[in-house]
Amino acid sequence: MELIPIFLKEFEAEALTTRNMLSRIPDDKYDWQPHPKSMTIRTLATHIAELPTWVSLALTTDGLDFAAEPYNPTIINTTKDLLALLEKSLAEGRAELIPANEVKLTENWTLRNGDIIYSVQTKHETIRHAYCQMVHHRAQLGVYLRLLNVPIPGSYGPSADEN
Repeated sequence: MELIPIFLKEFEAEALTTRNMLSRIPDDKYDWQPHPKSMTIRTLATHIAELPTWVSLALTTDGLDFAAEPYNPTIINTTKDLLALLEKSLAEGRAELIPANEVKLTENWTLRNGDIIYSVQTKHETIRHAYCQMVHHRAQLGVYLRLLNVPIPGSYGPSADEN
């Protein structure tokens, strides 16, 4: 069974749902956070918008070492900028979901911070993990928006705001 077509179909479905969720963020709420230990909406939304790049990262590298390449999120201040970042990330991830990359899916990919290894997974598992992270953090954002009384779009069916 070829996995790239399956990944591409799911990628497009999650892109639509993610785009709908991110589009609901009010421009004046980017510094809001529900708790001091929680991320701000800016941090969370930027992470969500950048997650599609992990598809290309998985398929074009053997891993990521935060000690060698510290995470520097893109600075966004408006929903327009956020959606542009998402589209750029989607284009980058989509560009690697091509049949020629099917053979790479069983190769290992390592996430580390110097000598500390967080995970060693196949590239297939790394892509699956990135998709799960997108869904997880999108749900987290949904809670943030609910607390701000912002209507939430449905993900896999209508939301309570759409009934």
